[in-house]
Amino acid sequence: MDINVKQQHINITSLKEAPIHLVSEIQPHGILLVLQEPDLQILQVSRNTFSTFGISPKDMVQQELEDLLDPYQIQKIKFWLSEENLDFINPTKIWIKKQGDEYTIFDATFYRNSEGFLILELEPTASQENIPFLSFYHLAQASINRLEKSQSLCDFSQIIVQEIRKITGFDRVMLYKFCDDGHGSVIAEEKTDTLSSYLGLHYPESDIPQPARQLFLENSIRVIPDTNIQSSAELFPRINPVSGQPIDLTNSILRSAAPCHLEYLHNMGVAASLTISLIKDHKLWGLIACHHQSPKYVSYELRKACEFLGRIIFSEISGKEETEDYDYQLNLNHIQSLLVEYMSQEPNFIDGLVKNQINLLNLTNAEGVAIYFGGKYTLIGNTPQEEELNLLGEWLRNNGEDEVFFTDSLPQIYPDAISFKNVASGLLAIPISGKNYILWFRPEMIQTINWGGNPHQAFSVDESEGNVRLCPRKSFELWKEIVQLTSLPWQNVEVKAALELQKSIINIILRQADELAQLAEDLKRSNAELRKFAYIASHDLQEPLNQVANYVQLLEMRYEAELDADAKEFIGYVVEGVILMQTLIDDVLAYCNLDTLGITFQVTEVETALNRTLKNLRQCIAETCAIITHDPLPAVMADETQLIQLFLNLIGNAIKFHSSEPPRVHISAKRWEDEWLFSVQDNGIGLNPQFSDRIFTIFQRLHTRDKYPGTGIGLAICKKIIECHRGRIWVESQLGRGATFYFTIPVSDCNYERQHGKNTQNHLFSGGQ
Repeated sequence: MDINVKQQHINITSLKEAPIHLVSEIQPHGILLVLQEPDLQILQVSRNTFSTFGISPKDMVQQELEDLLDPYQIQKIKFWLSEENLDFINPTKIWIKKQGDEYTIFDATFYRNSEGFLILELEPTASQENIPFLSFYHLAQASINRLEKSQSLCDFSQIIVQEIRKITGFDRVMLYKFCDDGHGSVIAEEKTDTLSSYLGLHYPESDIPQPARQLFLENSIRVIPDTNIQSSAELFPRINPVSGQPIDLTNSILRSAAPCHLEYLHNMGVAASLTISLIKDHKLWGLIACHHQSPKYVSYELRKACEFLGRIIFSEISGKEETEDYDYQLNLNHIQSLLVEYMSQEPNFIDGLVKNQINLLNLTNAEGVAIYFGGKYTLIGNTPQEEELNLLGEWLRNNGEDEVFFTDSLPQIYPDAISFKNVASGLLAIPISGKNYILWFRPEMIQTINWGGNPHQAFSVDESEGNVRLCPRKSFELWKEIVQLTSLPWQNVEVKAALELQKSIINIILRQADELAQLAEDLKRSNAELRKFAYIASHDLQEPLNQVANYVQLLEMRYEAELDADAKEFIGYVVEGVILMQTLIDDVLAYCNLDTLGITFQVTEVETALNRTLKNLRQCIAETCAIITHDPLPAVMADETQLIQLFLNLIGNAIKFHSSEPPRVHISAKRWEDEWLFSVQDNGIGLNPQFSDRIFTIFQRLHTRDKYPGTGIGLAICKKIIECHRGRIWVESQLGRGATFYFTIPVSDCNYERQHGKNTQNHLFSGGQ
């Protein structure tokens, strides 16, 4: 708003005019009577009645309508009112006797307002004859014939304004369409050559505020014959005597215009106006605005003819719009069906969305798509970086809608998006499950908008003459605005297509979940059989191994004197082999018994589990002079026994594979998104990075047993323990530079630290994040 600094203390809200429909004044070219049924008693009248009826307003109040009209007209009116169909009675001609045989003829309109009062509005009849039906039919038919030769919305709109101007003779007729952002634009215009053109100009939402739009929606035609008339005809009495409130004139044809609106018309050089509402799906789509430079009265019949003609042609426009939308929607439906078919044919539904020539980009006419599922991104086209997507996803979870979120100006509501406006000024997002979602992106499209005057100076404040009031803007000259940080808007059919795809994806995920559940049940049964087999096999293998060891040792004892050195050495090899075989069997059995079914998840202090591990390793630590240190460690949801087994293997390996220096092992943890990230770092011999994955495979060894004893199962057991806890494990190492083993455990929702008053954040995040 154009408000000077010295005026900023003014409360603009307090300067708003009274509700337009409760003004209790009418334009003076007509007469209004408020009647109470069934006797048609006069409750209120406009004060300009004396010149017509020869009766003062005060004397007319409390009379009945039959005191003013002859019995024949009263009989017809009461009959029509009894039919409860006011459309049938409107309009009608009323003859009012003035003096002797002199009559005045009026166009009469009856309607009931929201309070149930019957209102009669009278306008002087310009002609005693209605517009002949055949003449109007030919006019409408000619317009429709022109429409059939046109294809574009622009052509259709131009036909409307040309035909309306042809039958009304207004200086200018415009078709004004409301945009999704609330502003409006002139999409068609027919005018005299002397007037400046408004075609293509945009007008701010404040030019036609919401209360005025609501009245246009409820009263589809509005006429102001003379904007320069200084006085209106006030109702008498001003307050309705029955309701005790100002009368509701929402549907009144004669209702006085708001002073601010009249001033707005004056600033445009308009002396008379006719406005016809264009309504689609119970919403105000646009207006046909007729302007004249001098006062101009349009008869009731001609106004209704214009309204009807406008509706006929507008129905063609609506049909054209719907046809274009329908054709586009059919195309999107075809693309959607292809995507569903592709998803159904792929083990991973995401492959069906991105791998084919027809993919997610085609569904919404986007230039980039990001799919976040299962903790990772799948990107096609032009998209922000993954780090930017992570922050955007977090913002969406806090600010987006549950079902769908879309905007064509993301940087204006999410300022961080300015850094990637070239790829994502427009965003359409749908969640698919949990924290998973699909994001479509459109790049910035810089536009030049031609406004009819500066849209940022829609009002001024007038403090002259001791009053403070809002005044409409005075300038309607071309004002150009460069619009940045916006993309092409998302069409409704595109949003609907994304939502339909969302349902299909969820159905496929649910179906795959059912299949996985069945597979899990099969695996559970198979694992149970394997565990049973492993137990039986280990038990059956242990017995003959024990016999071999026992009899070989007995043989050595009984025939010790007869055995030479080689025989005793061979017997030693047999015993060592038996012991190694028994260890392997025990480790395989331990590996087979590791699964989620055997886990007892509970709040576990990692530091406590570590201390118990170190007690088990105290002899090994003492023998190697190892130094074990750790940072403050959190509490996690875990199986304590398996956690101890995990540390036994990792710390035991760190000590086993030490270098010439005494082993040094450090254990730490830090919060990493929705997980705890643990590390076990040593100063040992390290390993070649090419073997980083191999070492977690069962029985895989990088060294001979002669140099480093063991079965090669320890790290495989570690990996299985972490997988049972829904985490990940990996190693980073270089030969001769030690190794760091990392593993993650999901953060629990138990809020354990808060419940126990323990704050480890200062220790774990000392480096910042």
